[in-house]
Amino acid sequence: QVQLVESGGGLVQPGGSLTLSCTDAASTFTNDWMFWVRQPPGKGLEWIATISPGGTDIFYSDSVKGRFTISRDNAEFTLYLQMDRLQSEDTAVYYCSKDRAGGTRGQGTQVTVSS
Repeated sequence: QVQLVESGGGLVQPGGSLTLSCTDAASTFTNDWMFWVRQPPGKGLEWIATISPGGTDIFYSDSVKGRFTISRDNAEFTLYLQMDRLQSEDTAVYYCSKDRAGGTRGQGTQVTVSS
């Protein structure tokens, strides 16, 4: 059973930063590839970042590359997403997941980028 809990969302001005967290109650976290996906208003799920179990392999979508940073703390069973230079187009519900399609995502956290 997937037990992912996202936090850290909120309202931020364009150009600002936020850091999202995702805690995993499953003991398999240290062996799992982890993903961030997002769902903008009225649109489908979009994959944005992937990190390998040891944190050595990282991939980003073109839409966030150079602005977002995915990381993990295996000792704390926690996944992070540092988001810098946020744009209005980044407004979405953000989810962590154990698959790229987001089928095993948590309940999500809302990020709104607006002045």
